Amino acid sequence: MDIRPTRTIAVANEKGGVGKTALVINLGAALALKEKSVLIIDMDPQFNATRGLGIDIGEGALTVYDIIMDEKTHIVDDAILKTAWKGLHLIPSHVDLVGADVELVGVEGRENRLKEALERVTIRYDFILIDTPPSLSLLTVNVLACAEEILIPCQTHPYSFDALDELFDTIEGIKAEINPGLSITGIVPTFFDKRTKVSHQVMEKLRKNDRYQNLLLDTTIRINTTIAESTAAGKPVIYYRSACHGSSDFVELAEEMINPG
Repeated sequence: MDIRPTRTIAVANEKGGVGKTALVINLGAALALKEKSVLIIDMDPQFNATRGLGIDIGEGALTVYDIIMDEKTHIVDDAILKTAWKGLHLIPSHVDLVGADVELVGVEGRENRLKEALERVTIRYDFILIDTPPSLSLLTVNVLACAEEILIPCQTHPYSFDALDELFDTIEGIKAEINPGLSITGIVPTFFDKRTKVSHQVMEKLRKNDRYQNLLLDTTIRINTTIAESTAAGKPVIYYRSACHGSSDFVELAEEMINPG
């Protein structure tokens, strides 16, 4: 039997508004378009990735909240949903996830609940992409304990650049205390606008910074209103409008993830 080498990737940034969820949705769709089997896990209580994939959670449906709170790890099978696109699956989120931080506080091994729940399904996929909350919480710690890699979207704006140091310090702490095998796959510049001086300035800072320069990916996600429109429509941009440069950027990113360097 051929064992599939699954890549489990957290898409993380403690700062909100950097295009994290759009990256998860559209990278996942682009990888699936290239015949990769992809599981997206929505670990954000705002469940934007769930809505962005056109999934409406009905009453009684299992979500990521159930799989991290229930000791019966087999329920993860029933939580995985097919999306409208071949090869792209989802474990949805729910607003109930807001309470998980408090509910898990007294639970032994609380930081590994997601990792333990996923053990039985990981082998089915080429890529598992995990959307994280825009803050450091027990949910984020669960994601970083589970993941092997981190992909960091960085909006080409000074505030987003300035927040990277704190994120890198958090990752170093997770590696030291919980998950020594965790590595940063790369930084993806997002919302790049070639017309603005500030976008070019931030790109230059990323290229020259000793801590970031070797992690900067070749692909840049350019600013594109079609990406936001597609998310609101519940479709990945490559299926919403394949001819726009938002689509081509994510296809390029998928190619870079499949064939790095």
